[in-house]
Amino acid sequence: MTGPLAGLKVLELGTLIAGPFAARMFAEFGAEVIKVEDPKGGDPIRNWRYLHEGTSLWCVRAGARNKKSIALNLKDPRAQEIARTLALDADVVIENYRPGVLEKWGLGYEQLRAHNPSTIMVRISGYGQSGPMRDMPGFGAIGESMGGIRYVSGIRTVRLCASGFRSATRLQPSMASSAR
Repeated sequence: MTGPLAGLKVLELGTLIAGPFAARMFAEFGAEVIKVEDPKGGDPIRNWRYLHEGTSLWCVRAGARNKKSIALNLKDPRAQEIARTLALDADVVIENYRPGVLEKWGLGYEQLRAHNPSTIMVRISGYGQSGPMRDMPGFGAIGESMGGIRYVSGIRTVRLCASGFRSATRLQPSMASSAR
């Protein structure tokens, strides 16, 4: 692949939208992206929302475009070792699991950095890696609601109306992929 990020290797340990969307941005600029998916059906976004010929349109938009894929059950220690090898060979690791999950699997930032000090990890979570809400799941709609944009969007007769621009779903991965 060509592009300004050609030669950069990215490992994606993420599901649904935020992590895969950020990794897709790297891929579109030429990075080699390896997406780790669950062997039992892959990323849940493959079967999410609108389907065309059995494949989710969201999967094409956010999840799989311009990426290589490997199926690993990350709850299995053998798969964790394979993922660790891939992570240590990557320039960037992108993840969007709840805080503490990668550490439980031996794939956390400090654990990888101990073997490769140049490891760069992009962590995307609804409420950050620390703080009182860190263990809560986060999705774009929740962020839009908590931030108030859902309150000021739409028409009075509709209680909860999605904003026209999916700010949390698009901006969070965009910022993650451009952070220095």
